[in-house]
Amino acid sequence: MKRESTPHNSPQSPQDATSFDPTPIEVEDPINTQILTVSEDKVQGFERCPISKIAEMTDLPTDLILTRIKAMLDAGVIRRVRQTLMATNLAPGALIAWKVPADKINDAFEYMFANDPFTGHVVLRSTDGDTPGSTYKLWTTLKVPKPYSMTKHCDYLASKTGAQDYVLLPAKNVFSLGVGHMRRRQLKPGDRSETPGRVHNVTVTDLSDLEWKVLMALKREFTSAELTLNLWQPRAQEIGLSLDEFCHIADELNNRRVIGRFSTFLEHVKKTKTGKTVSRYNALYHWAVSPGQELQAGIEVGRHHCMTHAYWRDGGPTFGNVNIMGVSHGNDKDNVLQHKAAIDAHLKEAGIPVLYTNIFWGGRSEIKPSEISPIVYKQWCEKFNLTPADMHA
Repeated sequence: MKRESTPHNSPQSPQDATSFDPTPIEVEDPINTQILTVSEDKVQGFERCPISKIAEMTDLPTDLILTRIKAMLDAGVIRRVRQTLMATNLAPGALIAWKVPADKINDAFEYMFANDPFTGHVVLRSTDGDTPGSTYKLWTTLKVPKPYSMTKHCDYLASKTGAQDYVLLPAKNVFSLGVGHMRRRQLKPGDRSETPGRVHNVTVTDLSDLEWKVLMALKREFTSAELTLNLWQPRAQEIGLSLDEFCHIADELNNRRVIGRFSTFLEHVKKTKTGKTVSRYNALYHWAVSPGQELQAGIEVGRHHCMTHAYWRDGGPTFGNVNIMGVSHGNDKDNVLQHKAAIDAHLKEAGIPVLYTNIFWGGRSEIKPSEISPIVYKQWCEKFNLTPADMHA
């Protein structure tokens, strides 16, 4: 019996059912979740082919990984793709808490994000009550390359924004540094590593001019058109090096612990084109422990998988003499509070009394990589009619 052929444009055609489907961009898509769980923060150090490394760790083909990452980047679900650096080892830096009059705070936010390339994160924060430091509502991260002064840089920013005061909160040690919003979604309060957290000492590494050129080429974010299996060949060519020369220097820099990770950064607070957010709540936890217990406390806090960042920073009396700070994200406020309570309980069990604690909740935020190059700093000074020598430490 002769069968009727199915027209190509018929709804019953399997080919038609898929050929015009857009590439999924939602982070909840199973394949995207599989990719992002690795690509956010599991590709550590320098890799000659980061996409192949993601493929190896996810057991997915490289062409599928490239298609999905490009689609999410173009849609704004991924906000940037780049090789990160251990900026704490490349330029002196600090978390800065700013006290700005309420009628000027939004303009100050805009100014720092738009005009200061050395300011990275810009976040408005609030507390659940009138607590030490709660009048400091604008928080930024800052890197100022040697030989320039962070204090002079902040004085200049204060003069341009109307800030009444600021507190420099440099990190003495780093205990946790990794994003991983997707893999953290399934965490339960108290989930932590069996082994103590790692301690990363903050020391600034001196580099040659050629090493700076390689780092600047490495750190620049990729457009979707640039995402291929051979990411570094064009970057090597633009600074006059062969691929082997470029990768050799990058490997050496990696050995000196100034290379971070290859990462796909999700737009985790703002709504994307899908109308969703990756995480609604951004909490900056504060703990005060007894002097002499900072390292032990930081190591224990750094064991908890919910922490994206954890540092030893001395807050002084303005912030209740806190000395351990860290950031955690989540979609449910109660869950973020439960993670905090689990860490508090763990510190007590470890014999580390918490003398005072607080949470600064994140609101409006903008995030960009901080510039760290002394060459760029000199250019910035000239752009704003500042004498570079006057900004020296």
